[in-house]
Amino acid sequence: MIGYTMVGTTDLKRAERFYDPLMALIGQERCWCDEQVASWGRRDDDLAPRFFTGYPFDGNAAGVGNGAMTAFLAPSAEIIDRLFATAMEQGGSVEGEPGFRPQYGDGFYAAYVRDPDGNKLAFVCYDAGAPAARTQSKRQP
Repeated sequence: MIGYTMVGTTDLKRAERFYDPLMALIGQERCWCDEQVASWGRRDDDLAPRFFTGYPFDGNAAGVGNGAMTAFLAPSAEIIDRLFATAMEQGGSVEGEPGFRPQYGDGFYAAYVRDPDGNKLAFVCYDAGAPAARTQSKRQP
């Protein structure tokens, strides 16, 4: 259903430094990059969804959409913990610590961050297991 999603940036090189390690953790490759935009996805599949960041086409300043968020699927809670830690190391800010969100379903594990431009991102796993089955000692940021 999704072809691609895009968020604006005020500094493309900074955005690339932020997103490159995050995308690598979820197995996404840099697919395109020029002076205006960068994208990640699967180079071998043009129909797979892609994520873009770039300068707004209209030339106006990039802004954050109120209520807008891009959620990236992760295979496990451990990867989400690593994504969260990596986002913080790359200049992101905390919007919601990693953890189970039982209000969204059994096994729903997520972390929420903002990139350096303020765009909201989520890292989610729908089947991370029952919260009681995990302990703090199992989570490695």
